Amino acid sequence: MNVRSSLQIYGIPTPVIVPGDSIADIIADSLDRAGIILKDRDVLVLAESAVATAEGRIVCLEDVCVSPVAGELAKKYLLDPREMELILQECDEVIGGVPGAVLTITDGTLSPNAGIDSSNAPEGHVVLLPENPVQSASKIRLVLEKRYSCKIGVIIGDSRTQPLRLGCVGIALATSGINPVEDARGACDLYNKPLTITHRAVADNMVSCAQLIMGEAGEGIPGVIIRGFNGDIVDEPIEMPLFSPDECMYYSNISRTGLK
Repeated sequence: MNVRSSLQIYGIPTPVIVPGDSIADIIADSLDRAGIILKDRDVLVLAESAVATAEGRIVCLEDVCVSPVAGELAKKYLLDPREMELILQECDEVIGGVPGAVLTITDGTLSPNAGIDSSNAPEGHVVLLPENPVQSASKIRLVLEKRYSCKIGVIIGDSRTQPLRLGCVGIALATSGINPVEDARGACDLYNKPLTITHRAVADNMVSCAQLIMGEAGEGIPGVIIRGFNGDIVDEPIEMPLFSPDECMYYSNISRTGLK
């Protein structure tokens, strides 16, 4: 699988998305207004907060009951106790943190605050991650493929920090229609030496590319079309490949200091 050296990127401004909206219909209507027609091999990257909002994954903090464990962790890491309670409910494990954020394992990946976000949420509310992003991506893809009579890929993406780096990069929570990771082992470098461990994070890189257009604040662009992708469009679902904890260079060297 190769990616062409030339890609076209189209941001998709939409109205404010609210619970109960159909993301696929909103994206399609916005594309139609912009005069953009989806084509074979286009890849649609969607912000997880938009997908989660449409699916009703918004929580009013006033409705959250705080447990003693959440209260203790909230004091330790200077977080809203109600948000800390939601983090505990959503994550698999809290393994540490800094003032203002806890580091969790959520759905098998390192994630600050279990992916819970107060940005682009109404005042006093937070947005959780989509409950089943693979299923969400597949549903959106099927609707759009039928509407435009084409075969496309869909990625639901989020932003994450990297160890010891300032700033956020893109990460794919789920894909439908494309293989998220390319196995580059066996290919040769410029000096004809074979690669032995390299895998290219195709979906993550495409999310990072899309986030240059989406932004992180109030841009109102929850979707981006990437045109020029030269990989395979596939029908069978492909789960996001993950390291086991012992295989991950970062995870296996973290000293756990959390309480869960």
